[in-house]
Amino acid sequence: MSLRLGDVAPDFTADTTQGKINFHEWLGDSWGMLFSHPADFTPVCTTELGKTALLKGEFEKRGVKTIAVSVDDLESHNKWVPDIEEVNGVTMNFPIIADEERKVAELYDMIHPNASAKATVRSVFIIGPDKTIKLMLTYPASTGRNFTELLRVIDSLQLTANHSVATPADWKDGDDAIVVPSISTEDAIKKFPKGVKEVKPYLRYTPQPNK
Repeated sequence: MSLRLGDVAPDFTADTTQGKINFHEWLGDSWGMLFSHPADFTPVCTTELGKTALLKGEFEKRGVKTIAVSVDDLESHNKWVPDIEEVNGVTMNFPIIADEERKVAELYDMIHPNASAKATVRSVFIIGPDKTIKLMLTYPASTGRNFTELLRVIDSLQLTANHSVATPADWKDGDDAIVVPSISTEDAIKKFPKGVKEVKPYLRYTPQPNK
């Protein structure tokens, strides 16, 4: 099954390092980041899970729950966790899904046979409180993810979900946003009291509305 932006994120029940969960119930009204790992006891994954644990406060500030998935079993995950904690100087503070039967991997199309017939690629799904997929990213197994970029994207998604703006290239939290084309400049001036700067009739900037 091929997932697309705006689709409802497939629900599932699974064992994790923090107990059995039903995914949609576990998400509740939060945003979520589900991200896959090729295998336990692999070097890149060890750094990525550690980084996520280190950034727990940043994800919480944005109302985002994080959850990882690997096609190894729960016993393997529990043996791996001490390595993650030791290498990164962290306490593992989010669950890892045990997906040895590849149910979650198949639901989310995380196995790409031309890359690896068995291991999952590095997929990332950002899911909104309405349980729909807001962002999908796929990295090869050899490339670790940029978690600063994932936080930046979440900032953009949350801003643009609540205000009539888009974010330009290389935007980061606090930068000016772009007024969406569906709003006239006249209406934009009324809607955005901090000001509107017109570069082109279709390209208008305004200070970030939620700052």
